[in-house]
Amino acid sequence: MRSSWFGRLLALFLIVPIAELALLIWVGEHVGFWPTIGLIALTAFVGSWLARREGWNVFNRLQIKLSAGGLPGRELTDGLIILVSGALLLTPGIITDIVGFLGLLPPTRALIRAQLQRRFKGAIERGNASVFVMQPPGAFHHQPTPVEDAEIVEES
Repeated sequence: MRSSWFGRLLALFLIVPIAELALLIWVGEHVGFWPTIGLIALTAFVGSWLARREGWNVFNRLQIKLSAGGLPGRELTDGLIILVSGALLLTPGIITDIVGFLGLLPPTRALIRAQLQRRFKGAIERGNASVFVMQPPGAFHHQPTPVEDAEIVEES
């Protein structure tokens, strides 16, 4: 288990930035310095606009679901995906931009959400994760006996 996490962290913090840098240098050599800078700025601008738009759409769906008394699991998952995607789009790089845009587009976000839900369900079934469920007030069937009803016994 530890080696799995180590490998993921190594990829995240070492391999991805090196790949991003190499790709940015390659693009810069082929289209030029300023067009490459423009591409980075454009993806950050369009990505932040799209993240904001999709975030508000999800927030509105969340409000509707909550006002109807439903559980907003899909909306919360979408919100998380949009948050991570927005952060990826603000990170300079081409690979992170592609992954970020995929998370902001509703069809690909649905695929990512389904994958996350499968992984989370599998983690729960294996016992690697737990779920916290809040009960509404009065949902418990057994009510404790009030202290006033208890009999006081004095010993001599």
